[in-house]
Order: sequence, then C-alpha cells, then structure tokens
Amino acid sequence: MGSAWMWIGFNVLVLALLALDLGVLHRHGREIGVREALLLSLGYVLLALVFGAAIHYVLGPQAATEYLTGYLIEKSLSIDNIFVFVLVFLHFSVPRDYQHKVLFWGILGALIMRAALILAGAAILEAFHGLIYVFGAFLVFTGIKMLVTVGQEPNLDENRINRFMRRHFWVTESFEGGKFFVRRNGLLCITPLLIVLVLIEVTDVIFALDSIPAIFAITTDPFIVYTSNVFAILGLRALYFALVGIIHRFHYLKYGLSLVLVVVGG
Repeated sequence: MGSAWMWIGFNVLVLALLALDLGVLHRHGREIGVREALLLSLGYVLLALVFGAAIHYVLGPQAATEYLTGYLIEKSLSIDNIFVFVLVFLHFSVPRDYQHKVLFWGILGALIMRAALILAGAAILEAFHGLIYVFGAFLVFTGIKMLVTVGQEPNLDENRINRFMRRHFWVTESFEGGKFFVRRNGLLCITPLLIVLVLIEVTDVIFALDSIPAIFAITTDPFIVYTSNVFAILGLRALYFALVGIIHRFHYLKYGLSLVLVVVGG
C-alpha cells in the first residue's frame, strides 16, 4: 500500500490534470477534433506509463507489474463505456460542443465514486478474503451475460433513471446551452443535459462493478487498484472523441471484453 505522501501526491496530480483540462485546454467547451483527441489520448497513455516507471522505482518491479497489468485490463474494459456514451448522446441528440462538458463532469464523478468503491472493496477483502472467490464468480457470470447480450441495445426511453427524473423534476423541452439547471417562471428546472450526465454516471458505476473486481484479481493493494483505475478513465473522454466516428466498426470488441472478464474471473 502506498504511503500517505504518495496518496496525496497522486491526487494533487489528478486535480492538476483536471484543472488544466477544464481551465486551460477546454475552457470554452469547444468541440474536440479527432487529431487533438488522439494526441490527448496518447498523452494520457504516456503519463500512465511514466507513472508505472515511478512505481517500479519506488515500490519495486512486482508493484509495477501489477499496476501495468491492472491498467491494461481497466483500459480495455473502459472502452465499452464509449459504446454507451455514443448511444446516450445519439438518443438525446446532444450537440458535440456540449459532450465535452458532460464527459468532464461525468469522469470527475466517476473518480470520486470509484475511489469509494475501491476503498470499500479493499477493506471488505482484508476482513473477508474469501470474498475474492465471489468476485471471481461474479466476473465469470458477467462475462457470459455480456456474451449472450451482444448486439442488444438498451431502450433509453424506458430507462428507469430517465423516467424517474422526468416524473419527479421539471424538465425543459430542449437544451439550454450547456446548462444543467435553469429557472422558468420562478421554478428550478433541470435540462435534458443533466439527465444525460446522470445516465453517464450510473453507467460508470455499473461498469465499475465489473472492472474493480477484475483488478482485485491482480492485486489487493488499494493504491495500485486506485491509480490504475484513475489513469484508465482519465483519458476516456479524449478516447471517446478519437473513436466516436469509427466505434461502430469494432464488431468483436464485446466478445473480447466478455472473454477478458471470464478469464480474469477464472
């Protein structure tokens, strides 16, 4: 487990990257081109590898191997998120210049929720190590389920979260710029963009229930699990804009991901 200063230093690095992204690179929420997205994706991958080298230097080769293995697994599984992003954005007709904002706040929320899930999972495994076999069985089940449901697309109109929010909140008929909330006749209303954000957040939690047990099969060190997860999803937004135009060509991706889950679970 990393020392306190390593936890603090890493989280300061993450906050600096997020501040650079939001405050400098995309301050005006403009559309991201494919070339820029590819360069950003490459930058995040290189940064993850440099961090792996630092782990090798500080914690040793075993920790570095676990980190790199975990990072590759998490990065592979996170690509499946992009399919969901595409479906949600297309269904709600989200303009491309708003998609960056949704993904930024979605990934920021994902970092917080994954940190909580990882710390909770590590504490549970430390107290009841036998649960690692339950995690394994869950991964095998999830992989088989993913394989069986390949080609099926969710009905977002009937999605429980979408229906719940539209039933319990005042929702504007259309987008209001890049705003999540607006006031209409003295009433605080939410926009469809907030529904999109909530769907993205919930989707990540669901995927985390697959990916976090997968990396716990590699290591139970919370620092390694956390850092590999964070680097895998930090570049996810840039990867989305790089692959959004060709993601429909990845016909066999879900078959590969289901196999990864089954093998890791086994």
